[in-house]
Amino acid sequence: MGIFKITTDETLRETIRHGNNSYPFAYYPENIWQFDFHRIDWHWHHELEFLFVAEGTALCLVGTSKIELHKGYGIFVNSGILHRFEAQYSTYTPNIVFSPTLLAPEKSLIYEKYILPVINSSVPYQIFSPYATWESNALQLLSQIFTLQETEQDNELCTVQLLFQLWNILLKNIDLDSGSSDNHRLNHKQARLQAMMQYIHDHYMEEITLEMIAASASISKSGALNIFQSGIHISPVAYLIQYRLAQAAEQLYATQKSVSSIAEETGFSSSGYFCRKFKQHYHMSPNEYRQKKSDWFS
Repeated sequence: MGIFKITTDETLRETIRHGNNSYPFAYYPENIWQFDFHRIDWHWHHELEFLFVAEGTALCLVGTSKIELHKGYGIFVNSGILHRFEAQYSTYTPNIVFSPTLLAPEKSLIYEKYILPVINSSVPYQIFSPYATWESNALQLLSQIFTLQETEQDNELCTVQLLFQLWNILLKNIDLDSGSSDNHRLNHKQARLQAMMQYIHDHYMEEITLEMIAASASISKSGALNIFQSGIHISPVAYLIQYRLAQAAEQLYATQKSVSSIAEETGFSSSGYFCRKFKQHYHMSPNEYRQKKSDWFS
């Protein structure tokens, strides 16, 4: 079984072409588990995406949201939205990715009146539950589209017909006025910040340098410092330490491991340094924290 990997440019825009100029539509019967590190890593595209969880559970990181999608659920990801999918075990997620212009050419009445309002809205994504009426109807249409791709060779006309029905349901039921129209648009600084934060989340147990954090987003060390400071007002190294401390705190009350063992497992060079940093951050020693947590949950 091959390992798949998503490819992006320096802005994290996916570089693969979904379909072609004459028919910008692609169907992907994918299993997230088969991807490198069992995840479809951070990326965005101008195309629209609909994904369904047919087997397993998918963890979806969309913008700043983290959503757990169980079997039978689906999600719509809007144009230009940074997202990532992860799996803890085999998770089959058929999905379609297509250009909005497949439904109507830009500047046409259909595009301006029915397509653009969703693309320019504050809606970064929409979850589809099999237990909500309109969302269930959307999932049934999505299933028909998948089946069509797998069973019929000349399916373009029927596919577009079903896409129009799916889009009509989406347009009628989502709240397009829930916030600023600029809230969800992709910010490349935010994309790089999220890429670096995710790198830290994935490698916090290892020795990490500022240079390595910056390299994960293909920028300089000074660029990484600037993005962290403007985005979350701390340095990359300070964020790394905070994340390590949070992981250590979780282990303190969830396990019976020794303080020195937890310090080592969460990336601290020594238990003494770990204890000093822990007390600075939580205003108590690791053992005091463990005892306090134990009292709370006893």
